[in-house]
Amino acid sequence: MATSTQNEYAAFEDKVRRTVFIDNLSPQVTTSVLKTALGQFGNVVSSQFIPNYMESRSIPQCALVEMETAKQAKSIIAEMTTFPFMMSGMPRPVRARPAEVEMFSDRPARPNRKIQCRWVENKDPDFEVAKKMKNLTRKHAVEASLLLKYQLEQEEKLAKQQTEVLKGNYKKYDMLDGLTTDGTLNRLARHYDVNVVDD
Repeated sequence: MATSTQNEYAAFEDKVRRTVFIDNLSPQVTTSVLKTALGQFGNVVSSQFIPNYMESRSIPQCALVEMETAKQAKSIIAEMTTFPFMMSGMPRPVRARPAEVEMFSDRPARPNRKIQCRWVENKDPDFEVAKKMKNLTRKHAVEASLLLKYQLEQEEKLAKQQTEVLKGNYKKYDMLDGLTTDGTLNRLARHYDVNVVDD
């Protein structure tokens, strides 16, 4: 029995080594988009999004992507650490790092692991410590929520700026295309004695 448990956990640890934790994903990224984007690094065995339990549904997504080999997983991490990697045309660069055992909801029990739990009463010496930890956790949750809100506001601002720049560039292209099509460009070139080559 112990050997079976150890073998199961060893197989799980191998899976963890082949898995990449991807975050900062756009809410528009789907499983197929994820597999297509990471398929250039090797064979994607499986991918699963980590459920979002936050109050905002527009926060960046996270996913666990299992590759065929640990080498492929390392290649993804190295690439995304060195160069900005975008998915679904979003302004936020996607990040990657090695997966950790605690990230898997279906992880098997570690062999020979013993956990003891107990209820802490008001009179217990550890009650104050537990209370402080609980308050600190709440404080960190509020801080994380505010940081997330700020990040989303910055991303929306950047997305609007990018849209405006694209619109401006399209107007310029449309104007130049119109000048070329109606012959105005050639007339101006002759008038100012400029050689215009249409590539």
